[in-house]
Amino acid sequence: MEGLGINLPQLIAQIVSFLVLFGLLYFFAYKPILRMFDERSQRIKESVEQAEKVKEEAAAAEEENRKKLETAAKEGQEAIARAMRAGDEARQRAQQEAQVEAAGLVEKARQEIQRERDEVIGELRQEFADLAVAAAEKVIEKSLDKEAHRELIEKVLDESTGLDKE
Repeated sequence: MEGLGINLPQLIAQIVSFLVLFGLLYFFAYKPILRMFDERSQRIKESVEQAEKVKEEAAAAEEENRKKLETAAKEGQEAIARAMRAGDEARQRAQQEAQVEAAGLVEKARQEIQRERDEVIGELRQEFADLAVAAAEKVIEKSLDKEAHRELIEKVLDESTGLDKE
């Protein structure tokens, strides 16, 4: 082997050194590196699982928020509908009250008109009776009992016009 330039004791020493180095690297470097890779792989796996869990929780929270929004929207619509119904009812009550009040005012006005009409008719009768007595006095040219003539004239007026003194 010397012809090939190989020194056998040196080759054996290099092989032994290589095997010792390989053994040392195996025990002190390879196993810790493998353990480190396993731990890192485990951490990555846990991170992926945790990310999936967070993703599922986020989806569940989003679904819950969507349901809450739907519920809130329905409650809002119901509140609006209730408010509109209450407004309509209040408007109807106000209209009914206004109609009742208007009917009362119309009735009061009718009564006032009737009272004023009766007063005017009474005054006209009084004036007519006074005029009739004055005319009769002038015709007869003597003063008659005004009260007796007034009653007589009113009686004649009631019979002829069909109006009763109220």
